[in-house]
Amino acid sequence: MTFENLDLIEPINKALEREGYTTPTPIQSEAIPIILQGYDLLGCAQTGTGKTAAFSIPIIQQLYLRKESHRYGIKALVLTPTRELAIQIGESFASYGYFAGLSHTVIFGGVKQKPQTDALRKGVDILIATPGRLLDLVGQGFIELDTLEYFVLDEADLMLDMGFSQEIDLILPLLPEKRQTLFFSATMPADIEYLAGTILNEPRKVEANPPSSTVDMIKQSIYFVEKDEKINLLESLLKNPELESVLIFTRTRRVADKVANLLSRANIRAEAIHGYKSQFARQRALTNFKKHKTRVLIATDIAARGIDVNRLTHVINYELPYVPEIYVHRIGRTGRAGHEGVALSFCSADEVSILGSIQRLLGKEVNVVSDHMYDSEEVRAASARYNKVTGQESIGYDMFDSEDDSSYWYDEECTATFL
Repeated sequence: MTFENLDLIEPINKALEREGYTTPTPIQSEAIPIILQGYDLLGCAQTGTGKTAAFSIPIIQQLYLRKESHRYGIKALVLTPTRELAIQIGESFASYGYFAGLSHTVIFGGVKQKPQTDALRKGVDILIATPGRLLDLVGQGFIELDTLEYFVLDEADLMLDMGFSQEIDLILPLLPEKRQTLFFSATMPADIEYLAGTILNEPRKVEANPPSSTVDMIKQSIYFVEKDEKINLLESLLKNPELESVLIFTRTRRVADKVANLLSRANIRAEAIHGYKSQFARQRALTNFKKHKTRVLIATDIAARGIDVNRLTHVINYELPYVPEIYVHRIGRTGRAGHEGVALSFCSADEVSILGSIQRLLGKEVNVVSDHMYDSEEVRAASARYNKVTGQESIGYDMFDSEDDSSYWYDEECTATFL
């Protein structure tokens, strides 16, 4: 299938050709026709599946076709949890709507509001917003949503993980009852399904790349290593020039900063990105990494949701994530667009049970690298004992080891920094 088979209008086809896109991803080929037919949509799609295009393209098409009959006001609202994601979605609307003549703007907190309110006064068709700034400007009278036709709730699981449930409860009553709602989430736990059930009307469901599936082009490897030796192992790996563009994941911002500082001292240009960084610092780090001026970026999971980098050669899990599905989301940032990708993971003794959960989700054991100079026989033996005792039975996710690590969703990525 090509985009030509999706019955798209000429302005969008021209924009897609301009971007070099010819073949839709699975979620695009399934979701676009559903949205064009006017149905609500429940989409389960992880990072890298092309879901932004899946909802932005049909919204642009429908608004373009009805442009002459529209009254003044916001027609589509995309709600997303972080400024990085909001900026990325805004760029997508700009690309796919390049020839459509529609207006859009992006609003988020942490910056002066005047440029945003100036854009709103001029009138916009499509608004991409984070929850806190949206409610703030609604309260000040700069935003009215009574003309809304499309509402997109993007990254719903991250939205709830960051504590935005109250903001969502305040926003929903502001929306017209008659609207088309598109709901996207990387995972579908019970609270997400409940939220979807409260805002969707007889939705069609689309699922792309479920959490247990990983991209075939990604080569995965595990390094058993003592916790104190992780930084030395990392430095030795980064001596290899084949690691051209490397995204490193940590669980907490403290570890992210520590790793960035130690790598910099070793003359490896690296920057960290997390919720405690200023917007300017985060945006600068992202820009440097996307332009490949910075070779290594260290990120926490929440801050990394807005990262989309062409030819990301390696993902390194400096610390394994407590939730196995997050491992899949992390490594899915490499190996895109037909390119090979490499995912390397460090496992210390206190992470053996986490590795077991990840391998059960994957349905296979990840290849172990045993010929590195920091290889730990003790950790390897602990892993073997764990697998023998558990017999690959599920152990759940309640395995936090310290106060610092257990707070990595809420304390380390302060909700207020993303308003």
